[in-house]
Amino acid sequence: MRLDKYLKVSRLIKRRSVANDACDSARVTVNGREAKASYQVKPGDVIEIIFGSRRLCVEVTAVTENAGKTEAAAMYREV
Repeated sequence: MRLDKYLKVSRLIKRRSVANDACDSARVTVNGREAKASYQVKPGDVIEIIFGSRRLCVEVTAVTENAGKTEAAAMYREV
């Protein structure tokens, strides 16, 4: 699954267009490297997102195409 779609489905970022913009402006890294929105996310990847002065670091535990509110939180764990 693409990184921008994963960020939206897992509800880490509210909209896919916002996730795409965050990737384009180098505010998202995967495994310590800047990642494009087209990066293919897999379980075990560590994603770091910068929200202004706050950093969020999560490890991908599952990749599913659709997820409800309760399932979205199970797609990652905070590091």
